[in-house]
Amino acid sequence: MSDDLSLQMNALGAAARVAARAIREASTEAKNAALLAAAAALRTRKGEILAANDEDMAAARERGLSNAMLDRLMLDGKRVEAMAQGVEAIAALADPVGRELARWTRPNGLDIARVATPIGVIGIIYESRPNVTADAAALCLKSGNAVILRGGSESARSSAAILAALREGLADAGLPAEIVQLVPTTDRAAVGLLLQGLNGSVDLIIPRGGKSLVARVQNEARVPVLAHLEGICHTYIDAAADPDKARAVTVNAKMRRTGICGATETLLIDRGVAKELVVQILDDLAAKGCEIRADDAVWALYPAAKPASEEDWRTEYLDAIISVKLVDGVEEAIAHIEKYGSHHTEAIITEDRLAAERFLDGIDSAIVLWNASTQFADGGEFGMGAEIGIGTGKLHARGPVGVEQLCTFKYVVRGNGQTRP
Repeated sequence: MSDDLSLQMNALGAAARVAARAIREASTEAKNAALLAAAAALRTRKGEILAANDEDMAAARERGLSNAMLDRLMLDGKRVEAMAQGVEAIAALADPVGRELARWTRPNGLDIARVATPIGVIGIIYESRPNVTADAAALCLKSGNAVILRGGSESARSSAAILAALREGLADAGLPAEIVQLVPTTDRAAVGLLLQGLNGSVDLIIPRGGKSLVARVQNEARVPVLAHLEGICHTYIDAAADPDKARAVTVNAKMRRTGICGATETLLIDRGVAKELVVQILDDLAAKGCEIRADDAVWALYPAAKPASEEDWRTEYLDAIISVKLVDGVEEAIAHIEKYGSHHTEAIITEDRLAAERFLDGIDSAIVLWNASTQFADGGEFGMGAEIGIGTGKLHARGPVGVEQLCTFKYVVRGNGQTRP
């Protein structure tokens, strides 16, 4: 690691710390003005953003990136517009800073309030998806945080073009450009410096990417980390499932977008409806180009499937592949998910309310759904405008991480001369 890189990264951190105070104290009106101007700039700079993305895509193909990674990297007019709309949706959200979370008065007259406040400086490390640049920056800005972004080398040109639009918004609102910074090098050593905290400048690290990236962040970080390791999501078709719902939801949960963390990776089917539904559902998936990996019981009903191995139940494919297993009721489904899942997102398809409530209560995952696709595991779909990721841990934030989850709190105590005996 060169001294120049260390100096450069520490300067980035110092600038972020100064900018964090400016955005922490910024008015709701100023933050919203910056976001709306940034959304407008994303639209006016669409040509530049797409040209930069074309260069990233060409380089990624030469490097032999997988189809799933290419899908995450690719931008088109529709995705740029979705980014702009996402930024506008975040601007429309209530300001999370300054919310009074609780308030009470002690017998001695002290008035105590718990008040939401920004975390400070957030480092976000992500792979492939250049839209994360816009989502993460907008969420941090609205929640009063400065952010240091480190996108993957494969999306460097796209991210830089998006950053230019975001900074145009900050300038229009009279806010410092350093509120949103992008690590200016693809040198992997820069990630190590960011994980060490840049001389105390960084308050939180959020990784968004594959298993190896998240594992590295969790192993090396010297500051708190908010992350999920992987999305091994399940859909369970109960004995009381409506067949049409089961077919439609399962295909959507797996095939709408196979490369996202909310895609269903394992399908569990109640043995009681296997003869009626296995062939129909697996034919639907196969018709969409999905590879089926089945346990022995499923394979007996659907010989076109490939045999599933023990490892399949632990695999986040992020591709058009699904593992399928028969289970004896909701309890066995819960047990399978508890053993093999990653505490991300699980769904039950059933018309039996008692079975649904047992599943919803019994599953210890960040998101559980009844008669809905796991692909709804998304901050935008939850009304949060956008998200930085899905938290699967149990401290601070679980599920979609939006503006409220990017706040901490402080206690504001108002007295009238009280002293402690």
